[in-house]
Amino acid sequence: MPEPRTASATAVGERRTDTAQTAPRSAAPLWWVWLAAWPVTAVFVLSNAATPLYVLWQRDIGFSKGTLTVVFAFYIVGLIGSLLVSGVVSDRVGRKPVLLPALAFALAACLIFATATSVAALIVARLFTGIAVGAVVSAGMATVTDVAGPERKRIAALLASCAMVFGAGFGPLLAGVLSETAPAPTVTVFVVEAILLATAVLAVLRMPVRRPKVRAKGAWIRIPSVPRGKGRQLALGIAVFAPGITATSFVLSLGPSLLSGLLGTTSRILAGTMAFAMFLAATGVQFAVQRLKRRTILTTGAVSTTLSVITLIVAVHTSSVLALIISALLAGAGQGMGQLGGLSLLNTSVPPQHLAEANAALNVGGYLPAGILPVSSGYLSDAIGLTNGTTLFGAVLMTLAVIGGLLVRTTRHQATDPA
Repeated sequence: MPEPRTASATAVGERRTDTAQTAPRSAAPLWWVWLAAWPVTAVFVLSNAATPLYVLWQRDIGFSKGTLTVVFAFYIVGLIGSLLVSGVVSDRVGRKPVLLPALAFALAACLIFATATSVAALIVARLFTGIAVGAVVSAGMATVTDVAGPERKRIAALLASCAMVFGAGFGPLLAGVLSETAPAPTVTVFVVEAILLATAVLAVLRMPVRRPKVRAKGAWIRIPSVPRGKGRQLALGIAVFAPGITATSFVLSLGPSLLSGLLGTTSRILAGTMAFAMFLAATGVQFAVQRLKRRTILTTGAVSTTLSVITLIVAVHTSSVLALIISALLAGAGQGMGQLGGLSLLNTSVPPQHLAEANAALNVGGYLPAGILPVSSGYLSDAIGLTNGTTLFGAVLMTLAVIGGLLVRTTRHQATDPA
């Protein structure tokens, strides 16, 4: 017969139970950190997979370049709208309740893209894609940090950032190749992407993450922000990340037009390959610089974006394909370093219960100019020509990149690389 427990034994048992509940769990295996980044990659494959296919929809459905710009704009609408709520919800109720609906939106977008017969369908598909992307750049990237644990924040920022840029580059390459080699190109591309997303759903369901014990306060829908005293780190990240992602967005949106003008080709494989090379550079450079100080990473990112813009202007004035490719690679490197530096600053300075919202704030600051400037440049190019429009766009973007670099260099070391 078991011996009855004394009051002191009961108290000790309760303390042990309480300690077990509050003590940090053991770190997940490293392979789980890699797998936690997979949903980010899968959704970002979708984000740019449609880019090489619009020429086919224009031919089959029949719509103008102005209408195409509207379709692109709804992606930004969905993205920004998602960022206003997904980060806060993720920090309050958990990562999985945000990631699973995001993947459902992405799967729905695949279905709509694959069966689209109207502009309205394309708009809805792009809107759903933007919602999914907004959720994964806030909750998905925070999930990678949660799974990695406090001792592996640097590798978490690296993997989350690389997952985003690799997926963004692989999407147009996959779509470009399948659209020219497989039957029913606008269907096959999204069937393959749906399979990738289904594996991401399985990864999220099994992911070792818990609901937050401490919940943030305030409105559920709001402009994402960071805790008091962390605004400088957010501003430094945006100052370099925003020009970098704007440069890559320009290559994605008008790169095919530039290739057509310089090479006289409309090859979707070539356009997809250039985009893939750009984001491959963004991925590789992050592994190369991961051990450098964040101040150095951000400064180098700003320099890379500046050189990218200069090379782009040279490309359009000299009709040089080589200069255009170099510009794309430098743009990828600039975005990669700006993104890695910004995420690293937030990972090391923002508490876990605010991290998803902080990631959302970084991406709002980056995607707003990335959505506005390239679209404005497209309309401007229609009015004054592609060469002049690109030159003016380049001048504005180069100014922003230089200002970002100077802001980093003039900020105290403690804000970027605390002891």
